[in-house]
Parts: sequence; C-alpha cells; structure tokens
Amino acid sequence: MSVFSHAELDDHESLHFINDASTGLRAIIAIHSTVLGPAAGGCRRWSYLSDAEAVTDALRLSRGMTYKNAVAELPFGGGKAVILSSNTAPKSPQLLAAFGRAVDSLGGKYVTAEDVGMSVDDMRQVQQHTKFVSGLPQSGANAGGDPSPWTALGVYLGIAAAVKSRLEKDSLKDLKIAIQGVGHVGAHLCQLLHDAGAKLLVADVNRDNLNAVKTAIPVEVVAPANILYADVDVLAPCALGNVLTSATIPKIKAKVIAGAANNQLSTLADGARLAARKILYAPDYVINAGGIISVSHEYYGASSEDQVRADVEKIPHRLQSIFAESSESGRPTNELADEYARRLIAAGRK
Repeated sequence: MSVFSHAELDDHESLHFINDASTGLRAIIAIHSTVLGPAAGGCRRWSYLSDAEAVTDALRLSRGMTYKNAVAELPFGGGKAVILSSNTAPKSPQLLAAFGRAVDSLGGKYVTAEDVGMSVDDMRQVQQHTKFVSGLPQSGANAGGDPSPWTALGVYLGIAAAVKSRLEKDSLKDLKIAIQGVGHVGAHLCQLLHDAGAKLLVADVNRDNLNAVKTAIPVEVVAPANILYADVDVLAPCALGNVLTSATIPKIKAKVIAGAANNQLSTLADGARLAARKILYAPDYVINAGGIISVSHEYYGASSEDQVRADVEKIPHRLQSIFAESSESGRPTNELADEYARRLIAAGRK
C-alpha cells in the first residue's frame, strides 16, 4: 500500500523515515501541521509488530498532537516521532545522538520531547545535537522538566469535571476508579486520586511499575486483561491507545472514561458507541494536554510553574463545555472536540 493512500495520512504535511546504519536507529517523524507553530510532540520508543503499525501510530499520534495543541491554545502545530525498538539497536548514547541529528535536520519544523519509552535523561542527550527539544530540567522557578506530573494533574482535574457532569458528584471520595497503566503519568495520577479519597484498581504489564505504586499507596491490583471491565465508576486508560473498540465497549461497566492515553478510541464510531451506552468520554487530547502545556512554556521560556498550573487548570473548563454541548445536542464528545480543533486550525490558516 502506498503511504499516500494510507487511511491515517489525513492532511499530514510530511513523513520522514530515518535509518542510521551505524547506530541501528530506525525512526519515523510525522509532521501533521505547522499552521499554528512548529509541530510539537514527544518521541515514543516502542516495539512494533510491523513497520506498517509504526507508521500508523506515528500518523495518528501526530494528528492528535495538532488537535491537542490547538484546543489547548498553544503556539504549536502537531507532530510525533516513533523509534522502533529492537534488541539489535539498544537505546544507546549513539542512537540518541543520531535521533537528535535527525530532529535537527528538519530545521525547527518539529520539536521533540519524551514520551513512552523515553525519559528526561534521554532528552538531555538529544539536546546535545539539537535545540529543538523540550521536557528538560530547568533551574529556579522556571517552567520545565518532566511533563508527566502536569499531564497527571490535567487528567485528575478532568476526571473531577467528568464525575460532576455524569455522576453529579462534587467529590471523588469513595469513588472506585480503575487505572490502566501506572507508568510515569499513571503513578502520579494514582497519588492524586488517592489523596482525594478515591478507591483505586490498577493494572500494568510492567511489574516494577505495579510494585512502585503498591508500595506508595493502597491499591487493588487487577489483571491487565480485566481492568477495562472492572466494576468501577471511572475508567482511566493511561497506557497505549486503541483500547476502546467495538469489542471492548459493550463490556465496560464504568460510567465515565477519562484517562491519559492517546488515541483511546480505535475508530471515530467508537465515540458514538460510548455515547449510546451513556458512558461519558473525555476526549483524550483535551484531558491529557497538561504535559504539552508544560513543554510549551519551557520551550518558549520566561514562564513559571504557576503559569503552567494556571493553564492546566483550564482543562476542566474546556471539558465542561464539550460535555454540556454533547448533552444538549446528543452528539458524541469526540466529534465535538474534533470539530472545535479543526475550526481553530482553519482560523489559523486564514
């Protein structure tokens, strides 16, 4: 199949394939849009089943970043990088240097940061080879550093907004919440939810992640295969995408789905399936924008953590507007969010 006929190509401006024989780096950088600013989005390192799956992931993630940055009112377009993980190409300083050079070769059209499989320390090494990188430690009260806590804060605030809208509760105390994935973002989210009095069920394929959360706070561990179907009030997908499908949605018991994972819906029609079951879905790129908000403040400079927090605290208000419109119109929340994002991008293009 030609890349130009790929179902997820959408209006992507460019797609870059990087192959560095000396380090084994194989990566894809997808630039969806630079209408509102340089295409910003993290770098994900993952073991894909095929090259085609990696291309699809890069395309979907980069489009999601365009929508996320637009709705969050950031001076960024959307892009994403994926590094294909393999045993023959470990995450070495040389491989990260090659990735940094690849980012730099795009001349600022793409700004990278950490994502799944990448860390702040990795970005430090990438920074040695390009200035088009964010998510780095900062000094003093300046904004910057690991964006995961900010993503978690936005999701936490979004969960509270969704609970108020769907369950008509002003508190998360004693609510049962299932968190799928307790990595960097999921672990921070668990702590916030625990502090609010929620009862937590957690699952993760990574045993170290589970042990870390179990040591920190009381949680009930559920098998990864069962977490989506737990008898809870709220389901928070915080791992990878494509978990809400025609096969999984009929078995979900939660009344609210609000989590940090990107591309939670397998298809646009899955938003309608959730709405038909009266499950309130918080569009992923609206609720999980806290991290890129922090990255934006860091990248453009002259910002404090207080300014980041103020912008992250706008997330629940955006969600409440979407929830209210969905209730009045009967239309799925994901459709309304997509339309809003496209209007903002069109306005920027004009």
